[in-house]
Amino acid sequence: MESLEVPMKAAELKKILMEIKSGRRTWEEESIVCIVQSMVEHIGSTDSELRDQLIYSSFYQLIREKNQLEHELLDELLELCLGDLLFKGIGENGTDSVFTRSFTTLLIALILYRDNEDNFLPQDMMLKIKDKLIDYINLENDLRGYISVKGWAHSIAHVTDAFEELVKSPKLDRKYYLEILKVLWSKVLVSTSVYIHNEDERILIPILEMINNGLKQADVITLLQHIPIELKTQKELIEEEEYWFLYFNCKAFLKSFYIKVNTNRELIPLKTSIEKCLLEISL
Repeated sequence: MESLEVPMKAAELKKILMEIKSGRRTWEEESIVCIVQSMVEHIGSTDSELRDQLIYSSFYQLIREKNQLEHELLDELLELCLGDLLFKGIGENGTDSVFTRSFTTLLIALILYRDNEDNFLPQDMMLKIKDKLIDYINLENDLRGYISVKGWAHSIAHVTDAFEELVKSPKLDRKYYLEILKVLWSKVLVSTSVYIHNEDERILIPILEMINNGLKQADVITLLQHIPIELKTQKELIEEEEYWFLYFNCKAFLKSFYIKVNTNRELIPLKTSIEKCLLEISL
């Protein structure tokens, strides 16, 4: 994808995308590659309407619904995502760079969805994506959900969408499931902030997908059994407020997990372990 000599300014891009959304213009009438380049340029805009309702929604329409982007273009977009975009400002907390990182993971999720439908990415790309997403989620410190005026950041919820599509891929060997499970689990056990925007439920989606695809219940049960130990340990190490953040995040996750597995007869051992864990941490 050739770089634009003069990237489209945000206001111009917003005008075009609004007109396409309203039906006054159509994608067929436009230079899609030019617009896509500009959408990437502004993927982390602090204008929530442009970032979320126009750029992301347009990517969703072009990639998932209409399948209008050539596989070669998607390849190039993926390489851009896995490079500077995914790690822009990584490690920062409370800054605007989170929007670029977070909405890049959503674009990765869309490209993975399209590959799951069309099968155009090489198998070794799945390992590269896995490694990059794991590096990213390990390094992401900005866990804010909805931000006043600027809208959704939701970094953890958004990256779980990418993991969901990744673990759906038949090109990803199941031997990597435990590695992915552990990194997702680590984002449950956080004490720096409280998840209040359904992050617990979103983290569960790829975990349940892996369980359905062959991840051993025993591997999940081992992590469940460790939660009470972790809480007890952390209570002596961190400030009281941080401990209660951690406790709340764990309990909310366990409750959501219980609801998800409650009616599945095949997951009775998992359900029993969740019940035991909830009882133990509630004493």
